[in-house]
Amino acid sequence: MNILLIGCGRLASALVDKFNKCGHRIYMITGGHGRQISNRRIFEKFDFAYDSDVIKDIFSTVRPDVTIFMGPYDENFDWSDARLESVKFSAALMNVLSSYFLLNRGRFVYLSSNEVFSSNYYDNITEDRDVSPKSFKSMAIVQGEDICRNYIQSNGMDGIIIRYDNVYDVPKKNRHISNRCFDMCLDALKTGSISANERVRFSLLYIGDAVEYTYNIVTAEKPEHNIYHLSSMQDISEIQLAELIKENMEDGVEIIDNAVGAGYRNVLSADRYAKEFPMEVFCNYDEGIKHVAEYMRRNSRYYTGIDDSGVGFGSRMWNKLRRVMHILLPFIENMICFIPFFMLNNRAVGSEYFSKLDFYLLYVLLFAIVYGQGQAVFSALLAVAGYCFRQMYTRSGFDVLLDYNTYVWIAQLFILGMIIGYMRDQLKVIKKEDNERIDYLSGQLEDIVDINDSNVRMKHTFENLIINQQDSVGKIYDITSKLDKYEPEQVLFYAATVIGELLDSKDVAIYTVSKYRYARLFSSTSDKARKLGNSIEYKKLTDMYNEIKEKRVYINKTMDDKYPLMASAIFTQDQMEFIIMVWDVSWDRMNLGQANVLTIAGYLIQNAVVRANRYLEALDAERHVDGSSILQGEAFTSLVKAFFEAGEKGLAECSILKVDVPEERYVEASKELSGNLRQSDYLGIMPDGKLYILLGNTSKDNASILIERLWGIGYKSRLWEGTLDE
Repeated sequence: MNILLIGCGRLASALVDKFNKCGHRIYMITGGHGRQISNRRIFEKFDFAYDSDVIKDIFSTVRPDVTIFMGPYDENFDWSDARLESVKFSAALMNVLSSYFLLNRGRFVYLSSNEVFSSNYYDNITEDRDVSPKSFKSMAIVQGEDICRNYIQSNGMDGIIIRYDNVYDVPKKNRHISNRCFDMCLDALKTGSISANERVRFSLLYIGDAVEYTYNIVTAEKPEHNIYHLSSMQDISEIQLAELIKENMEDGVEIIDNAVGAGYRNVLSADRYAKEFPMEVFCNYDEGIKHVAEYMRRNSRYYTGIDDSGVGFGSRMWNKLRRVMHILLPFIENMICFIPFFMLNNRAVGSEYFSKLDFYLLYVLLFAIVYGQGQAVFSALLAVAGYCFRQMYTRSGFDVLLDYNTYVWIAQLFILGMIIGYMRDQLKVIKKEDNERIDYLSGQLEDIVDINDSNVRMKHTFENLIINQQDSVGKIYDITSKLDKYEPEQVLFYAATVIGELLDSKDVAIYTVSKYRYARLFSSTSDKARKLGNSIEYKKLTDMYNEIKEKRVYINKTMDDKYPLMASAIFTQDQMEFIIMVWDVSWDRMNLGQANVLTIAGYLIQNAVVRANRYLEALDAERHVDGSSILQGEAFTSLVKAFFEAGEKGLAECSILKVDVPEERYVEASKELSGNLRQSDYLGIMPDGKLYILLGNTSKDNASILIERLWGIGYKSRLWEGTLDE
């Protein structure tokens, strides 16, 4: 295949190596900076800017089967001034896409990054999640994705967007790259310490794995999707990364834990890719980080400056020596340059053409311009020494000292040298102050942009509150009132879906609290919501319990995966009856307002449950066999039907046991059986007149435990596999 790479950089070089090894022909558009790029494995290189009119001619000439736009991994783009660079980035992409569209041939691949997601995400981020850019760079990347997506959808092109998750690699000498691993290694080399936050979690992807995954997508005959996330999905905290770096650096690296504020997690999900292509992480963290840390340690002189403290005794001594050499170098250079000027001055003295030329003055002015006032004085002293030495060829030293021309010449030398040096120093100070002012104003501009983004988000939030009224009391009541249409036995099953609809969450669970310290799962909307199990000792969930027992909403600010993101309890006369757990809530909704929404919804659900319980209590005599907890046939069948319908919708599961007991012993057996049942289990009679036990939220495998327990007290039972239609 003909592969056209648009962009330069380490990732581009790695892709060139991979495609070249697999026998493909590689072309590259360098963006006008191709002189430093080797032609060794590139079939043809085009050294033109991306916004050049020549790009369309290149497409017509190459006729690529695959075009790869390197996007944020193109080192031609300097994101130090992201606001200005984002304009260049978008213009370059538009010109490339329009040229590609005119050719209308091959596949277009746009490389993106995890920077498009700036918020906190509890789960791995899937491809269908909405992006959340904040910086100018991330907004430019997202805009590039939107441009590509619009071209793909409107013109029916074969296009793919690939997002990488924190690509890292062993850097080249004197090349600074931007990724978490490199930045931490650089801090260790420069300062001997690494500042890290235990609550910040992310995932790293080694460049070799990124290239392999990209190659599989690019060369696939017909990928199933037009956007993929590439990630190792091995999340790691900043502290863990710092510890791995410390292991592979010299002694003396100190880790500073700066854990403050709430947690932050940003990990892309590569499940879509793994289902379609073979996926194996070839380079794990232990190996990849070791390569980076050891290489940078061996070549630390290429990454550290003379003012850096360094790591280890050897590095510190080397940096001190470098500082001394940096101070002495101008003086050494000054003395070395004095020799040729001294010789030129001696030659010019007897020359007809150059006798009027003062080489010492030129020498002093040269160092005044280059180094400033300090070196101007030193060079003037050397020049005076050289002048006096030359004069003593024909006169005595006493005559030279008495000659007023000598002092006039010395004054002229020092005055011009010091004035020029002073002007040079002042210009340097002014330039430095201007740069500092520019940096300060740039920082202020970034702060203003962040504040504006925050204000815009708040504005949109309030607009949604006004327009959609999603969080108004009326809207909440409208949603919770849906419970009124369900039968009394179904209210709690569908309460979980109501909470999910209010908080825009797919993972909600409701637990019923027993008289002791345990809570039993009653209904849930997903497997994730059931992660704590069917039965929990809720008092051991200390952080959550301390909040909900005080009738407050628990918010998981530390993003501890052992706890739900939000939780609330429903009380009846100070007695905890139910616990609501929400496991999937967007970060911006974990606030006091949503906590109030959950509280109000809990009270409305409680009212619905109370009404249902009162209705059932009113019919208690009709529902139960006299003197027992056994439900009559119609009541028990209605309850079983409610569990079955909830199971079909993924809200609950149940098992039913058929107990071999003569009808005349039903009441006596119910007393013995009730002592071995849980609060969520029910005794009842089916239309066939036999005694059954309904086990709420119990799988068939777990039901075998109760079967053995009942056998131990003399009751034979078995799983019922029938249907209500029988």
